Amino acid sequence: MSTSRNKVLEAWMQEHGYSSNSLAEAVNSAVADLTGRAGGLDGSSVRDWKAGRVRWPKSASRVALEKVTGLPATALGFVPRGRTPVSALAPPSDDAVERRRFIAAGTALAAAAGTPMFASNHRVGTSDVERLQRRFSEIVVSDHRHGGRLDIEQKAASFADEALALQNSGSASQRVRSYVYGCAAAFQSSAMWAAIDGRRYKGAIGHMREAQALAELAADPAIKFRIWSHAGTLYRHLGRPAEAIAANDVARSLSITRRDPMFACLGHARQAATYGLVGDTTAVRRTLGRAQEAFERADPSCPRPAWMTAVGDGAELESLALAAHLGLGEFERAEARAHQSLALLRPRMQRDRALNTARLALAQLGQGDLEPAITTAMSIPADVFLRHPRIARLIRDFDSKLHTAAPSSPSAREWDEYAHGSWKGST
Repeated sequence: MSTSRNKVLEAWMQEHGYSSNSLAEAVNSAVADLTGRAGGLDGSSVRDWKAGRVRWPKSASRVALEKVTGLPATALGFVPRGRTPVSALAPPSDDAVERRRFIAAGTALAAAAGTPMFASNHRVGTSDVERLQRRFSEIVVSDHRHGGRLDIEQKAASFADEALALQNSGSASQRVRSYVYGCAAAFQSSAMWAAIDGRRYKGAIGHMREAQALAELAADPAIKFRIWSHAGTLYRHLGRPAEAIAANDVARSLSITRRDPMFACLGHARQAATYGLVGDTTAVRRTLGRAQEAFERADPSCPRPAWMTAVGDGAELESLALAAHLGLGEFERAEARAHQSLALLRPRMQRDRALNTARLALAQLGQGDLEPAITTAMSIPADVFLRHPRIARLIRDFDSKLHTAAPSSPSAREWDEYAHGSWKGST
């Protein structure tokens, strides 16, 4: 991809007497002021900015640069990521009303990137934070319905950029600034989760690093927990269980797990899913037991972030226990957990319902119950799993295991007729 030099940044540096090395030092110092830890830029990092090889610096560096210069990054010639026309991102099969509303929000953000949203004397206040939080709730709802779509990832990242732009739009109390950084971190964590869910792991790692830096600026233990917990899931999907266990341990060690047992429940349950991946039956039993104990201690009326809804319902605990037992090959236990999770999931959580239905089919197949397994798998609409990489992978795993277990059976022939008619012929 061709790059163009950032002549705006070069002109600002020349006007203010900065070399690449001296600007890197100033930004590193500003990062230290913000986070308590010096930044890691050097002269080559700034030269990459000037050459246009880096069009949008990472969050902590970008915020520090804005502090040094007194200007928003867009006024220094930087271009936010993901400015693809929204119409090219929206898949044709979504609900039309929701799509129009969500696209309108994304279009407004794209316009805001080039034009200041507020006058320079704007006072950033709680109403701005509340507006960002409403946007975050919309992202969470869309994720529950559709899962890891690229447009959800890009919109979440755009909202994070919008939150950071708000920091430069006017004055604010330290408390409000922390809230805004927390919103930016939450958006990046949603972008990270959408990328994980869509199996776009390289992008997920980038969002994770941005989210971690922003969470440090916010000093918000709830969002730190979410980011580290998602990191554990990311490493689990990457087949790196040691790092998954370490990331989950960081999440479980945060103070919020001691203040609210519901967070401890989620931390233990996600760790159990990782132990299932490595076949550690004893550890699965232990962590699921701790998760259940924490769930029973938690106050269900305690206010929590929107993304904790399924944890409070108990659906997330059952879903993760299902994944853990399936990983161990404990198919009868997995089937029981699958039925419990499906009973608890709220209607809007369509992605999780399809995932757990696919896992139920695998659990039934693992017990040799071919007809119920096929009926279960066929109950997932083909257009649902074809749009979602994780569900598609489970269905293909089911297809492979069915043909290994009973390649010439009437059940396998029935499945083949369905598969060729509904999805094999289109992939």
